[in-house]
Amino acid sequence: MSVTIHPLSDVQCETIGENSRIWQFVVVLPGAKIGADCNICSHCLIENDVVIGDRVTIKSGVQLWDGLCIDDDVFVGPNATFTNDKFPRSKVYPEKRPVTTIGRGASIGGGAVILPGITIGEYAMVGAGAVVTQDVPVNAIVKGVPAKITGYTNTSSHQTSKSIALDEEKFCGPVLYSLEHIKDIRGDLIVGECFKELPFEPKRIFMVHNVPSSKVRGAHAHKECHQLLIATHGSVNVILDDGVKREEYILSDPTLGIHIKPGVWGIQYKYSLDAVLLVLASHQYEAADYIRDYNEFIAWKSSNL
Repeated sequence: MSVTIHPLSDVQCETIGENSRIWQFVVVLPGAKIGADCNICSHCLIENDVVIGDRVTIKSGVQLWDGLCIDDDVFVGPNATFTNDKFPRSKVYPEKRPVTTIGRGASIGGGAVILPGITIGEYAMVGAGAVVTQDVPVNAIVKGVPAKITGYTNTSSHQTSKSIALDEEKFCGPVLYSLEHIKDIRGDLIVGECFKELPFEPKRIFMVHNVPSSKVRGAHAHKECHQLLIATHGSVNVILDDGVKREEYILSDPTLGIHIKPGVWGIQYKYSLDAVLLVLASHQYEAADYIRDYNEFIAWKSSNL
């Protein structure tokens, strides 16, 4: 099927993939590149330095300005706004436009505003009306003004409790460890003995606290290091991702810990204001043991099956 261009549109570019459809009152400048099987709805503007991948949907009322790169399978909702100048002045132009990148499979809700130079990660979702001022991680869901991470796509949620079975073969390899809790009139005591309550001998410990609720910690995997996470105070949401499936747990009981094994991508977010997260690690700090890019993590998992 050939390209379909409505006669009431002004399409000046020649790089348009097969089966793409451009509806009425759309203006496309000569330098733009549009992939195959795209749907550009009415009343859109696409400037010269814009690259659009395959199977992209651009709903009505969207302007795509110079410096924008949209990957395959992206959805852009009606009247979403992209900006490309951090300090706009009339008749004053930057020497170079910052590059804004929308990753594969991401969705931008209607009326959202994306600031210049932002990267929206693969399969992320931006809520309607959100104002995105910082990069959005892969798979993250952001909402609000300014946009904050409120969840992750395709994630099963669990409230951690002692009722959860301790299953060594569970997806992602997480194991919920229950620590001994000794109650006393003088105060409570929580005990964890290595190789009894704890799954490994800790070589390093650290604590995370005073984390703003909008911030994300972790966002990496380890090749060899094991970690045990315990919320000694307050609550923290923990995402575990084995590269295929994704699960979310809420840590809010200091007698419970989650064991993150090597080869699992871990994220901690939604820290309560009083949260203190204790992390026990099986190895000393070694930068080479970290995988901090999600795509590199997926590639590493594939090569280590």
